[in-house]
Amino acid sequence: RKDIRNMHDRWDRAGWVRLIKPGMAPVELCRFMTAYGGEIVHEVDITRAAPLLTGHCEFEVFIDTWVSPAWTVDVDLVFTPDDTGVVNPPRWSLGALFPDGGLTAEQPEATRSIVVPEGTRWVEIAAITTGHCTDGTDADEFISKDNVILVDGHEVYRWRPWRDDCRDFRAVNPYCAKWADGSWSSDYSRSGWCPGDVATPEFIDMSGVLTPGEHTVTWRVEDIRPQDDKGQHGYWRISAAVSG
Repeated sequence: RKDIRNMHDRWDRAGWVRLIKPGMAPVELCRFMTAYGGEIVHEVDITRAAPLLTGHCEFEVFIDTWVSPAWTVDVDLVFTPDDTGVVNPPRWSLGALFPDGGLTAEQPEATRSIVVPEGTRWVEIAAITTGHCTDGTDADEFISKDNVILVDGHEVYRWRPWRDDCRDFRAVNPYCAKWADGSWSSDYSRSGWCPGDVATPEFIDMSGVLTPGEHTVTWRVEDIRPQDDKGQHGYWRISAAVSG
């Protein structure tokens, strides 16, 4: 019988499923956070990446943990035809940004050049972002920060990722801690994520700025907590894919 003493990994961890295709940044299909020791099951719509799901496809699953043994993961890719005609998949899609190690105070932005195909009238960015800190206190996990998208050097979108519904997922977090004030670790609001749930993309309409041709897309997070004398710091895991 499992209990808090013999769980291999009872902490919440960041993870992803991403698609690797030549000539572009990886496309994050799903960002998820493991529960505090609990099993999680998710179903995610990845229609936005449909144009890339041809030919050879390489998929990568990652969970940021260092205990052994750790996690067992199963992934299924299910194609479901839409007979209603409601869902219109994009004509093209590409990975734009997925910086290794995320963004930090020392490297607060990532930039990539992309080419929008001729004849494109509608463009959307699927932006996934979550804030974290190496010591689990304050910024940037529990203090939200401005995320900014720039196109060709001009700011076009700004938002503060935040989740205040984490208490709804307490049932899938059986090994979280209960503090002296009666609060549970799983319940705290966080910068764009909750333990045991997926981090849903921010879908940003870029039709007016990402016109056909070459553009530079930049993602910046402001006021990230810098590294202190103990080496602790804040950081943001980000990814952006463009579809049209």
